[in-house]
Amino acid sequence: ILDRTGIIIDIFNIHAKSNESKKQVELAKLEYMLPRLTRQWSHLERQMGGTGTRGGPGEKQIEIDRRLIRREIDKLKKDLSKISQSREIQRKKRNEAVCVSLAGYTNAGKSSLMNRLTGANVYIENELFATLDSTTKILDLDISQKILLSDTVGFIQKLPHELVASFQTTLSDIKRADLILKVIDSSYSNLSMHIDTIEKTLKELNSSTINSIFVFNKIDLIDNKQMKVLLKRYPESIFISCQDNSGIDYLIEYIKNSIRERYIQKTLKIKYSQLNYINDIYENLDVLKRQDKENYILVKVEGSKEKIKWIQSKLKT
Repeated sequence: ILDRTGIIIDIFNIHAKSNESKKQVELAKLEYMLPRLTRQWSHLERQMGGTGTRGGPGEKQIEIDRRLIRREIDKLKKDLSKISQSREIQRKKRNEAVCVSLAGYTNAGKSSLMNRLTGANVYIENELFATLDSTTKILDLDISQKILLSDTVGFIQKLPHELVASFQTTLSDIKRADLILKVIDSSYSNLSMHIDTIEKTLKELNSSTINSIFVFNKIDLIDNKQMKVLLKRYPESIFISCQDNSGIDYLIEYIKNSIRERYIQKTLKIKYSQLNYINDIYENLDVLKRQDKENYILVKVEGSKEKIKWIQSKLKT
């Protein structure tokens, strides 16, 4: 008999499409099965008329099964580690981009919002965990910064530990975001539970301090009275409908302003004795202009305040 975790893993298994998500689900399934082997064999022995005591027919088989499962778990972890390293290389290549991530309860409309903002064709279905793989698309908002928008697996109340651990590589897109859009289904009856789940999951991912805002989706499904209640209760939030485009322009302006607040332009003076820092500048900032003078180099750069401050501290030493 499957418990809640087992049922959720089964649902994940149905929707796993990529090689990565299949490995993540398989890892979660094996870690879920491992501590339950003894119970399964004890139950089988009782059905066969055995006593279930130490040394029964299931005892040796349990040890064999455990060994095989642990071996497969180790292999899957190594495979996922390689995928994670590959992701890290890709991130370094696109280091100049601003990362905006969609987070939210499953079926809140994150994929619909991704499609609305980017013109992408991400799979949409009115069902739990329709999206398991992290999808990243370019978000063109007609500003100088390159923006990447990521949509990943939906959250759920009391998300089983096995799944959080197994999906670390997919969820890492949230952990590295510059801005998180926390998407909520406005029409859901228990909004506080969804909000609490999002906050707890982000905290578990060590992402609760990242700049974020609640985006209440599906406002086309609620009446004026409900809308007034939401506006009063969550005044610092954004309210949208991917169905009729309500609030999308406002959300786009919010994203633009959030990026402008964090990204600045500076002219840096680099002595020739500090040329060892030039690679750091090109890797972490967008170099708009370079002038090679007789005793130093002037570079006009654009980037986040944090990264520019970090480079400036290096140049002062």
